Amino acid sequence: MDGRPSGTLGDVLTEHRRRRFVGRSAEIELFRAALDGAIDPPYSLLHVHGPGGVGKTSLLEVLGAIAAGAGATVARIDGRDLDPSPVSVLEALEETLSIPAGDGPVGLPEGGGRLVLLVDAYEQLTPLDQWFRARLIPRLPASAITVIAGRDAPTRAWRTDPAWGALLRVVSLRNLSPEDSHGFLRKAGLDRHLHERIVRLTYGHPLGLALLTDVVARGGRVESDVLPLDLVEVLLPRFVETVPDSRHRRVLGACAVARCTTEALLRDVLVEGDVRDVFTWLRELSFIEPRPDGLAPHDLARDVLDADLRWRDFDGYQHVFRKVREHSLAALRKTTGRAQQRAIFDLKFLFRQVRTAMSPVEWGSWGAHYPERARPADGGPILELVQAWEGRHSAAIAARWLDRQPEGFFVIRDHEGEVLGMLAILDLARSSRDDVDADPGARAAWDFAHSSAPPRPGEALTLCRFVIDRHRYQGPSPTLNATPILTLQKQLSTPNLSWDFLALAEPDKWDAYFAMGDLPRAEGADFSVGDRRYGLFAHDFRKVPVDAWTELWTERALTQDVDVAPRDHAQALLVLSHPDFEAAVRQGFKDLRRPDLLARNPLLRTRLVADRTGEGASGAAVLEAVLREAATTLAHHPRDDKLLRAVDRTYLRPAATQEAAAAALGLPFSTYRRHLTQGMTRIVSVLWDQEVYGQDRAEVNTS
Repeated sequence: MDGRPSGTLGDVLTEHRRRRFVGRSAEIELFRAALDGAIDPPYSLLHVHGPGGVGKTSLLEVLGAIAAGAGATVARIDGRDLDPSPVSVLEALEETLSIPAGDGPVGLPEGGGRLVLLVDAYEQLTPLDQWFRARLIPRLPASAITVIAGRDAPTRAWRTDPAWGALLRVVSLRNLSPEDSHGFLRKAGLDRHLHERIVRLTYGHPLGLALLTDVVARGGRVESDVLPLDLVEVLLPRFVETVPDSRHRRVLGACAVARCTTEALLRDVLVEGDVRDVFTWLRELSFIEPRPDGLAPHDLARDVLDADLRWRDFDGYQHVFRKVREHSLAALRKTTGRAQQRAIFDLKFLFRQVRTAMSPVEWGSWGAHYPERARPADGGPILELVQAWEGRHSAAIAARWLDRQPEGFFVIRDHEGEVLGMLAILDLARSSRDDVDADPGARAAWDFAHSSAPPRPGEALTLCRFVIDRHRYQGPSPTLNATPILTLQKQLSTPNLSWDFLALAEPDKWDAYFAMGDLPRAEGADFSVGDRRYGLFAHDFRKVPVDAWTELWTERALTQDVDVAPRDHAQALLVLSHPDFEAAVRQGFKDLRRPDLLARNPLLRTRLVADRTGEGASGAAVLEAVLREAATTLAHHPRDDKLLRAVDRTYLRPAATQEAAAAALGLPFSTYRRHLTQGMTRIVSVLWDQEVYGQDRAEVNTS
């Protein structure tokens, strides 16, 4: 025996992460209570929610290990790796479970014990929420336990459904407590003298703790005593300063710009033979997450890492960007069908930071919906969409093309398989003169092409004629997202392509977007159908082929200002553990008459205060109002009047000392202290409910 661990490297890394896992004892015990209920568990669904970086995925890994150790069959779904469609979810479950056709009960492998279903990144599966609640989970065995982890609390439908009332448990995952944070640092082997400062800086944010641990472990220093505005934005640049060499820095750059990083991609980026050492190094970093098709940075980290590396070494950044682009282009050339669409998605993802390099994108659904060729049964829904948004004249034109070139029509489907949107790509070079003349858009494209640089015999002339989303028409939507995926795929697969046109309504608003992408407005080629005006955007692929076209995008992406600001500022909010939250509330009451001290209170960066702070409002003033309002809730119950009086004479209208407050109330000091303690405990409970559930829901819970 050589002493090496058995299994894969992934098994070893997973075990290392479990060894560093701390805390979450309440959540684990809640899960064990259901797991121990062999036949009739106390609940069937545990919904864990919390912001990015708070440790949801790590908790699921531990719960999965506990379930497997108890002999359960553990099935896992990760919303980051799936299309939000029932087909995609069921295909993922079929790797572990028996999924019958229709709505029949889900089966377990022979001798598989009870079922535990773990669903991570549920926010990515939001379109399927009703399907999970009403269709999928009811098919599981009665003894099954489902754990859903996502950024958002369960929707109202879960909470108001009487059938789910007794079967649902909801946990708001908070930052680690001070004790657990110290335990994390002890397991990481950090100098004990640094523990208190690190815990104070991060407030127990798990990703923040892991990042700062990485910084210190690689020789970085903890110099600041000031709570940073955004932990990830502050800590990642410190981590980059500790990266061993330029080779590792290029690896970080590749991981930041690519959707997913593999060893094959790193070989292309580094132009070296063996890259297993740097891939393993990357995989072990605290802010890197494994995906089925590679590694990706935590979404809180990607933009910060991209901007920092771009600033530190722009020449190196350009080199990495180009190599990743070449890798994606090579994948385009080698694949077809859905695999090619995924490669196009990866290529377009490279340019996500440049606002004017692409048409407006709905990034929440980017890459989640893919176009597919329309079926005969889709004809009715397609024409209904055209008529609903563009009128009967456009619908008649679409019907004619659907009859002449049905293979040119594509649809995007929703999670129920219904038509969510449609596109049509027509080849005008093989169309009859009558068909072209019957469509003002086709006629405008034909005339522009032949007056500018006429197609030669045997060359194709294509037109993306209709782009319609059921809900957004031609606004940011899954359908608009699918348009560049489908058009680039057609451009790559169409032999001898000359001109390619895109027809859109309200063309003036699109000029800047498509001019930046070298798909400029075809001057003088606007046309009208009914009361709606359209414009054509054109590119001649004989003059600028696809490879040169993407090179142009690259040049513009690397010379234009990029959008590196976090898209969701709510991610910068603190999610304090209950002990930290209680301490901050008590400190806030002590500082109630000192706005300068209230301005330093961590509650200012919690949901409790942020939900109430408008533009230009003073955070300290808002916090003072929140605390005073919470104290007045004690007046809602006559039995609590004595508690309110104690709080009032201590903090709201304070006496000189607590002894003086007791005397003013005519109470023995011990009685006064008991009333004050009970009153503050009640106030903390009220504010905690508001912090976890929001002000409106907290009022419902306490009414």
